[in-house]
Amino acid sequence: MTTLTQQSRAVRRCGLLSQALCQRRTQIGLCMVLLVLAVVAIGPFVTPYSSTEFVGIPFDPEAVGTLFGTDNLGRDVFSRFLDGGHLLLTLSLLATFLGVGLGAALGVHAAYRRGWPDEIIMRAGDIVLAFPSIVLALLFLSILGPRMWLLVLLVGLTHLPRVARIVRGAALTVVERDFVKSAEAIGMPRWKILLTEILPNTTGTLAVEFGLRLTYSIGIIAGLNFLGLGIQPPMADWGLMINENRVGVTAQIWPVLLPVLAIAILTVGTNLITDGVARASAGIGRGVES
Repeated sequence: MTTLTQQSRAVRRCGLLSQALCQRRTQIGLCMVLLVLAVVAIGPFVTPYSSTEFVGIPFDPEAVGTLFGTDNLGRDVFSRFLDGGHLLLTLSLLATFLGVGLGAALGVHAAYRRGWPDEIIMRAGDIVLAFPSIVLALLFLSILGPRMWLLVLLVGLTHLPRVARIVRGAALTVVERDFVKSAEAIGMPRWKILLTEILPNTTGTLAVEFGLRLTYSIGIIAGLNFLGLGIQPPMADWGLMINENRVGVTAQIWPVLLPVLAIAILTVGTNLITDGVARASAGIGRGVES
């Protein structure tokens, strides 16, 4: 019985994935995300110069030996762009995994236990949701200082109550199903029921939430870097590049335009993939879109 159930779940997950990949929007989004990931993964190894090396006068769009000119300090724009995406993406992924992981655990637990655990988790989440995410992050970062681990922790914790609420709603319909009652009847441990019976049946919801939270993580972390409360100079970072070079954008647009385009392509691509998974999960647009 257990083997058949596991096989059925695997088939459903593969079916959801294949249906999502058949969506035109998912294909376009995947290409956009893979393009940015290629820049992030390969970029640091193919930079023409060191990201902190001075190669010319500041804001020179035609500096000799450069592809996109120099930035506010005379460093190669292309080298800093190629070297500036991996930290943003790494921090965003870590924050998203933290927020979605903890949020999913709390949401499933609240749906299964009900009663006072459900009330405590949801009301605590309401308190956090009463404050804008960026305000909470600015408050703690301004007090404790810009630290990367703190940045990941704050952004992840701001995702937690939203994910918990969404997953709880999806899990509420699962906990009443017969296979959960059967698992309880045979004496299966509660933690095993949560991990093997309830959580796998919220896969579609979790996939959509992960995509949405990743988009928000990229935006928040890039914004905090822009404000100087995240990654610090002289490290290369896309958000930091925008802040450092905004004053000279009329003379040299590339130090601002390149990171803006990269962040835009990454967030739009992630949203398209998320939308494709959501539509496939809801049974909308099955097959290839015309």
